[in-house]
Amino acid sequence: MTPLANRTDSAAPVPSGPAHAPFCGLIDAILVHEPVLVVFPGAVSRETARSIWTWVTRDLCPDMIPQDRIEEGVLTAAEIEPLMPELLARMKAGLAQANTDIEAGRRLAAQLGREDGLDRLPLVMLALRNRALLGKAQAFGRATNTITDDAALSSAINAMPLADPALAALVFQAALGQVANPTLLITAAIKLAGAPSEVAISRVGLSPLIDAHIAHAQNQLRFLQFNGPFSDVDLVCRALERFHKLVRSLTGYIEFSRGSQATAGLSTITKYVSDRLEPRLKEVVTDLNQAMRRREGADRLDTDRLLAAVSGVYLLATVRDCRDSLALNAVFDQAWGQSGQALEVHIQRNMELYRENPEDKNTASRLDAIIKMAQLRFSSDYADTLKKARLAAERAR
Repeated sequence: MTPLANRTDSAAPVPSGPAHAPFCGLIDAILVHEPVLVVFPGAVSRETARSIWTWVTRDLCPDMIPQDRIEEGVLTAAEIEPLMPELLARMKAGLAQANTDIEAGRRLAAQLGREDGLDRLPLVMLALRNRALLGKAQAFGRATNTITDDAALSSAINAMPLADPALAALVFQAALGQVANPTLLITAAIKLAGAPSEVAISRVGLSPLIDAHIAHAQNQLRFLQFNGPFSDVDLVCRALERFHKLVRSLTGYIEFSRGSQATAGLSTITKYVSDRLEPRLKEVVTDLNQAMRRREGADRLDTDRLLAAVSGVYLLATVRDCRDSLALNAVFDQAWGQSGQALEVHIQRNMELYRENPEDKNTASRLDAIIKMAQLRFSSDYADTLKKARLAAERAR
């Protein structure tokens, strides 16, 4: 895996200005992005949080929060921090009325504008009340990247509010986004539980840690976008590597109960990831062959296909490293084998053409791309051999 796989989760870019984030970023640590296939107790969709924020500023507290500052994107967290006690009091009153009055509940659901808005409102309120704790949880997550003492890590986890599952879910959700190696938390949890089973881990109050891992794995789905030859495949591969790390930290160490919610959640998001990747893997060999095709007469370099071919092999190599967390064995095996065969043919053909005419810029460009793909598909040593062969061909002229 590339070193980029060690990156921690981060929010997708939003318009400049803190007011564009729900609650000016105070609860960003627990927000996740669409698609949300499985709902987890410590995570809130960013869009849902945005709808609740709109309800607060537009309907609950228009006298407290200047609408023009929100629209201009200049409202800051520091400005709303002193208002938080009154803001939370009004939110609590609005929710209480909705829970006791059916008509008020319908109105609030309509105002929120999201099907899950009313259900997730208590969680958003809990996060706002414990916003300082979320910051501490993130600091803990960053600290785990330097902790080498297993006993110290276990003690730190055991100090979490495990007796309060709802709060523990928020804390672990916030912390895990800063953790480079999620396996460390799982192995520490297993030591605390005394057994590597989901039941044992749940018994000691650490099931929210498992949920947080799956929620963060799901949060990588937003990056799996393939929009033509200029798709950000590097971003896709980094997300796939992070997905694999999170999933393998669970499936590689924990014995899950058959039919458990965690198993169902993992199955759902694994299927989604695999379904998104499968069509692109099937295109790799086609892109490779078309990128290497020479035009009769006036040869022309198809740069779009060339980029698509290199990106496809890069993705294929990443899937190879992450295949244990995917359901793509048959499709991958076929693409992997065919791509290797195709590369060998094109390597031989283009190397011969280059020996005949090293001045041909199109052949040189194709050979550059082939060497990059050979490094990804075969090895760095093989790519170095090809570079030496190319250099020898240049000197022979």
